[in-house]
Amino acid sequence: MAVDSKSAVRASFDLKSAELPVLAVALRSTDVATVVADLARRLADDPDFFDNDPVLIDLQHVQDSPEAIDFPCLLAALRSHRTRPVAVRGGSPAQMDAAHEAGLVPAPDATLARPKEREVVREVEVVREVEVIREVPVDVVRPTVVVDKPLRSGQQVYAKGADLVVLSMVSFGAEVIADGNVHIYAPLRGRAVAGARGDTAARIFTTCMQPQLLSIAGNYRALETDLPADVAGKPAQARLEGDRLIIEPLASLT
Repeated sequence: MAVDSKSAVRASFDLKSAELPVLAVALRSTDVATVVADLARRLADDPDFFDNDPVLIDLQHVQDSPEAIDFPCLLAALRSHRTRPVAVRGGSPAQMDAAHEAGLVPAPDATLARPKEREVVREVEVVREVEVIREVPVDVVRPTVVVDKPLRSGQQVYAKGADLVVLSMVSFGAEVIADGNVHIYAPLRGRAVAGARGDTAARIFTTCMQPQLLSIAGNYRALETDLPADVAGKPAQARLEGDRLIIEPLASLT
């Protein structure tokens, strides 16, 4: 009886498709010197914020620009901040060719994270025995991760696909990350990241606002200067207003 020797040998590897989370850097200028300066300024107070995160460079906002992009300079700057540029998307043919020559892989099918859609529920109010129906938007319900121990410098907690509730202090150098909202019922002195996968409606709440860095949906604010007196060391929240990260007091808790 003939034996197929090939089928009896077990393969040493398998080839499968995979999806990896990457950080998207969406360029809004082809002036790489300006981009590098802005990046350095944004991360000046926290040079170790990234930890060899893979990066996708998104060129959709500059694809019509006639100016060339200095990809070697851009990639060197990104690597200096502990990221690993690996892919590019959305550029003109010339931009994509230049990016490929610099070592980036085209990723035309990559999509950026979008805020989760909101559900609509009907709320019924009875006023003087007259039924009033109105539509009220509410967020899709997320699970919640609760941390009840202090977070010391160098420690990190990530609530993937969830809100994060921290019941103890987040020390300077510690980091809390959530795909949803971040609630800290104690002093926030480290780094807090909400909407890590692009949810612009996410917020950061704390009973004592003294952060090292705040980020919502990729919009960062490093606290180079003292906070205003109405939020420094007091109950406050951080939220997005367009592309601006706003820090404001929680009046009900003061």
